[in-house]
Amino acid sequence: MEYQERIDAAEEKKEDIAKLFKRLKKRRPKNLDDVFHELHDKAFEQIDCLKCANCCKTTSPIFRDVDIKRISKKMKVNVAEFEKIYLKKDEDNDWVLISAPCAFLGSDNFCSIYDFRPMACRDFPHTDRKKMSQILDLTLENTTICPAVAEIALEVTKEFE
Repeated sequence: MEYQERIDAAEEKKEDIAKLFKRLKKRRPKNLDDVFHELHDKAFEQIDCLKCANCCKTTSPIFRDVDIKRISKKMKVNVAEFEKIYLKKDEDNDWVLISAPCAFLGSDNFCSIYDFRPMACRDFPHTDRKKMSQILDLTLENTTICPAVAEIALEVTKEFE
């Protein structure tokens, strides 16, 4: 299945996925993390982020102060200049990119700041985290962005039906 097809398939079942995730948040099955982690590994055996980069093309990570300091230092610009050029405050008062696609994404889908990228980028798509029950709302949102998350969500529905 192509990457966009995975996202489309999850979109078609989004209501069912949302209902299941709501139940899983309440029930908190002991094997939820294990199921997600296994499906995460399986999905990323099939999906190459460099062929997709949809997350970098369509959304912005949150830049924490420590990320901003680290990146601006590596880029040899001061923090205020970095913020002025690349960032804005969103409705939650978090630092995010001014626009998409990411200014650091190359035409080859490689990240020019990969080795010192924001923590949110390092952790994306968050499907290998502990306590998945706490981030199921975020996971549901990410099904519209990441084909791996879409695939994982579709498989989770089969696992817990």
